[in-house]
Amino acid sequence: MGSDFFIQLAASGVAVMLLVGLAGWAKIAKPGPPLSDARARAILAEEFPGRTLDSVWVAVNGAGALAKSGALALVLCRLGDGFVARQIPWAKALAASFKNGELCVDLTDVAAPRAVLALPAWPPKDLAA
Repeated sequence: MGSDFFIQLAASGVAVMLLVGLAGWAKIAKPGPPLSDARARAILAEEFPGRTLDSVWVAVNGAGALAKSGALALVLCRLGDGFVARQIPWAKALAASFKNGELCVDLTDVAAPRAVLALPAWPPKDLAA
């Protein structure tokens, strides 16, 4: 092992430290704040323009939301450092399984197969059919 090896090893170590430092400085992959009612409504309005929201239920942990819009359910769930928005029939959202404080909604989508939302109860008592 000559001096060339140690120079290359040191240069590689410095390069790795620079990349790690850059990632920390740039705050790459920093998840956003938990959803609030207002933020969930804003994201849903951006993802589904022109839809009116009858009701919105935000997960207790802020990791998702479910909204009723006519005959559709609009679902937001955290995926990576952002949120995924999907629409499904309202009847399918009502029929979703609710166990141990978690609503498991089947989205039938390869990219986001299901959404798990921490809700206090489902279906909600204030539900206007």
